Order: sequence, then C-alpha cells, then structure tokens
Amino acid sequence: MAYANFRLDSITRQFALTIDETTDLFPDLPAVALRPDFQAQLTRIGSLALRVSTEKSRSEFLIAPILAELWLLNDQQIGVLSGVEFDVDESQGLNGFCDYIITRSPELIFVRAPILMMVEAKNEDMKKGYAECIAEMIAAQRFNVQSCSPTEKIYGVVTIGEKWKFMELEGTTVRIDSHDYYIEHLDKILGILLHLTA
Repeated sequence: MAYANFRLDSITRQFALTIDETTDLFPDLPAVALRPDFQAQLTRIGSLALRVSTEKSRSEFLIAPILAELWLLNDQQIGVLSGVEFDVDESQGLNGFCDYIITRSPELIFVRAPILMMVEAKNEDMKKGYAECIAEMIAAQRFNVQSCSPTEKIYGVVTIGEKWKFMELEGTTVRIDSHDYYIEHLDKILGILLHLTA
C-alpha cells in the first residue's frame, strides 16, 4: 500500500481518526497583496493549465507558481519540495511520492523536519485526494516526531489548481475546512499559506 491507495473510510479506521468537516479553519485571516508581475504571469499561464486540463498541467502551471511565490514571500527560508519520495512506514502504507512538501527548513535537497504542510494536486476530483493527503499528513506527523521536531499541527491542501481545500491534523483529529477557496481569491489563499509557514 502507498499514499495513493488509501480511501477515506479505510484510513479513518486504520489510524482511529476523527474527521471534522464543520470547522472554518481560517475565518479571520487577512488576504495578502499580490505582486502585480506574479498576478499577471499566473493569469497568462493559468489559462494554459485549465485548457490542457490534466493533473500535471495544473500542478506545473498553477500550483507550482503559487508555491514558488510562497517561497519568495518567506524570503526563501522555507523548503518547497516537489515530487519527492517520502517513505516513513511502509508497513502502514505511509510511503510513496508526494506532490509537494513544505518544511520549516530552507533545505531543498532532501526533506528535513519539521514538515509544515503537504500539498496534493488532483485532476478534477477533490475528494479522491483527501485520503491520500491525510495519509501524507500522518506520515509527516510521525516524521517530525522521529526527527525530534514534533509540531502540534500538520496542514494539508488538496487542490485542482482553481479550487483549494485545507485540512489540519492535530493528534488523531482531522479537520477538513468547511470553506472552499478559489483561485479568484488567490490573495486569500496566499494569506493562509503565509500564515501556516510563519
């Protein structure tokens, strides 16, 4: 088994998780002002992602530029790793490749604790990505503990590029944000991402 093989019902049973879908995780976070050149570039290449409309095109032309902007807004002091293998506990199915891992460390060659967030890119089907992202969050939680850098919460995002859904893992409780965020409000999405990496 690997991250992509989990389903929401099976992962909930296997790790004795409580799922909460009623919480608005970020009700009062302010939006951030977008740099005009970043916004203009994303508008130009974002249409390419949506016209090609594959998971890879959305990942490369929408999601990656947003995460690169997050890296720049953090003065390059966080790690944004793309397409990395992240094997934590193969016996539990916590292994495989992750679309994006965001860490507190500026190290970009390998994954270094503490991990802050997992970002899972999907093609049209958001719910299919929930279980996969939750499995990655559990792996990140364990990785941080094993690395003597435990964090109270791990965050996850499932996105198809134009729609973003945030999640939070605290202990064995997974909160799936009751609010959806859309690319039209990218300033709010970046505001949340900045808050989570602060």
